Amino acid sequence: MTHLPILVVVVPLFTGALMLLLRESQRGVREALALVSMLIHGFCAVMLLRAAGGAWPEIWPSGIVVYLPGGWPAPFGIVLVVDQLAAVMVGLTSLLGFATLIYSLAHWDRVGVHFHSLFQFLLMGLSGAFMTGDLFNLFVFFEVLLAASYGLLLHGSGVARVRAGLHYIAINLAASFLFLLGVALIYAMTGTLNMADMVDRVQALSEAQRTQFSVGIALLASAFLVKAGVWPFNFWLPSAYTAAAAPVAAMFAIMTKVGVYALVRLDTLLAPAGVFAPLGGEWMVAGGLATLGFATLGLLASQQLDRVVAYCVLMSSGIVLTAFGLNDARLNAPALFYMVSSVTATGAFFLLVEMVARSRVFGADLLAVSFEAFGMEDPADAMRSDDVVGVAIPAAMAFLGLAFVSCALLVTGMPPLSGFIGKFAMLSAAIASAPTAVDSLAVWAFVAMLLLSGLAGVITLCRIGMRSFWGAEKRTTPRLRVIEAGPVALLVMSCVLMSAAAGPVLTYLDGAAASLANPQGYIDAVMAARPDRAGLPGATQ
Repeated sequence: MTHLPILVVVVPLFTGALMLLLRESQRGVREALALVSMLIHGFCAVMLLRAAGGAWPEIWPSGIVVYLPGGWPAPFGIVLVVDQLAAVMVGLTSLLGFATLIYSLAHWDRVGVHFHSLFQFLLMGLSGAFMTGDLFNLFVFFEVLLAASYGLLLHGSGVARVRAGLHYIAINLAASFLFLLGVALIYAMTGTLNMADMVDRVQALSEAQRTQFSVGIALLASAFLVKAGVWPFNFWLPSAYTAAAAPVAAMFAIMTKVGVYALVRLDTLLAPAGVFAPLGGEWMVAGGLATLGFATLGLLASQQLDRVVAYCVLMSSGIVLTAFGLNDARLNAPALFYMVSSVTATGAFFLLVEMVARSRVFGADLLAVSFEAFGMEDPADAMRSDDVVGVAIPAAMAFLGLAFVSCALLVTGMPPLSGFIGKFAMLSAAIASAPTAVDSLAVWAFVAMLLLSGLAGVITLCRIGMRSFWGAEKRTTPRLRVIEAGPVALLVMSCVLMSAAAGPVLTYLDGAAASLANPQGYIDAVMAARPDRAGLPGATQ
């Protein structure tokens, strides 16, 4: 039980490394290993959610799981920290990872090499980035997940994919360079990279040292803004996400939230210490609103469904950043609720886009005539695309239509699903806080943009939905496999369950928000953790 945090890192790591030793023809073994790894990751994620919620006070009395992989206390050793926010993010990674992995087994894992290894390394990088307690290992996990994402984005073929992939790689390499510079400057000023230890050391800096420390934080924050897809650093994102294969794009739905998570984590830790936090609240509000405005315009201007979903990812980042930037504790839990719902919904939407596209009959008539003229039969090779293989699920168009409507309701925040609950809770909290807010204009701007972005989403998705399902264009009923429809149904049903259990979920997220508002608990838990010399090297608080 005490080794749960390290399991969600090392299991994907060793599974991915083991797969590299297997031949491409050993596909069944790869799939079995990937599924076993994913199930272990999911089990550990659920246990971490329970642990951070206080299920085992005899092991973790503060409800914050602190793990010392090297057996050295902070700030000398590596620290993994799982509070309620980190546990939610790891759980979200696991849910999205399970759904996209199942979907990829239909055929996407065969359109290139080493898909499953790269997927496992991405899983490892994401989990580690959400749990690490120091900046150096945050950089390491960022690089691991980015390296895996480079390979996954280029998975398959096509000029558009290669072009978008090169832009994605160039931008993220530049962001990583800024990240490294920021980390070096921060270490030079404070002598530590442990985030909890840094809070105390920064307060002892001279004025000149604080200025240099602030430069380091600004460089670090710039890298996080790129990862979070904040305007104007997000020009690359819609093209990159649109070009990626369906399961890869779905997994990328949580990538921007790594940047958002890092910004929020550092901001909440450093701001109460009276130092320059990552861009500070007012900068997060400005960046969030600008991102929200950019995403709204992008939604209205987009004609392709996959591009619309990419802008929905940006819209989600803008909303969450603005909500946290307003520095009102009442907004934090609804913002987290909305973030979980939006990541799940956009992940399902990216998977759905590819299935909806199959109903188009572009070139199908010509191919049918050609086959008939030359006496050829429709190929039934199991290794071919799902357009021609697989057992069709009954009522495929009804499923696609229902899933499309559900995803549209979720990403636009319309009732009755979890997207509406999250947005309604944020609107209620924002309106209640406006009269006493330091910057009430920013609060009202947030309310207005929240409503306008939802309206833009409704207009755009209604337009595309009518064209996709009720337009004059001739369409065919696509053949869908259960392992393709199942993951979409799983993600949508997760949002339905969130709606049904909104009270308990919001209560749990209230605990996460309270932990962010009181960072001293996080700091004390990390600094008080000592190795368990009587046990294994990994130690607990």
